[in-house]
Amino acid sequence: MTHDPTPTVPDHAGAAPDLLAHWVVKTARAKEMIAWYSTVFGAHVVHEDSQIAFLTWDDESHRLALVKVPRVLRYLFPLAHLRRKIYGVDHLALTFTPLERLLTNYERLKALGITPVWSINHGPTTSLYYEDPDGVRLELQTENFATAAETADYLHSTAFAANPIGVEFDPDYLLERLRRGDDPACLLERGAGTRPGTTSRANKRTITWKTL
Repeated sequence: MTHDPTPTVPDHAGAAPDLLAHWVVKTARAKEMIAWYSTVFGAHVVHEDSQIAFLTWDDESHRLALVKVPRVLRYLFPLAHLRRKIYGVDHLALTFTPLERLLTNYERLKALGITPVWSINHGPTTSLYYEDPDGVRLELQTENFATAAETADYLHSTAFAANPIGVEFDPDYLLERLRRGDDPACLLERGAGTRPGTTSRANKRTITWKTL
């Protein structure tokens, strides 16, 4: 009896989800969290009681649920904030299309006192990182390539291997260039957001340890 050494490839058809429906955060700052997400995403409350609040900003029934925990736990916030930097989920990424929408939203939030903690062109994306009142980090991004296939090709390139984290940029300068009529496709390239007279900073550390 002969043995076929060819490994059996599992059938993953239908395994991938259709979309990310929502996420849930335990918080002692429900009021502040609702206000922040209302400002940043235009969220509104679809249900709230003493234990939980459901928010949405599009046609999904809810995108974010806030489980209310005792307010005394807010004093442990520094510890929770530190945990993100060393273990567990680091951030959630949400896509804005096109680049102009990402940058005009940046400008709107900046006028309201909400600014990114990190602005970086990863290569596959141009990304602005924000933190909500509980320190949950959100990456607001735009795709730098027109198709998923082009992104996949870039991820296999030597340029990405040499620096898989990216190059930091000045979002104000990128917005200036966009408004003066520069080609949006060129603005998605690494280094496009580096203001003349400054140095483009390549960040080769991992995202997890970026702000330790």
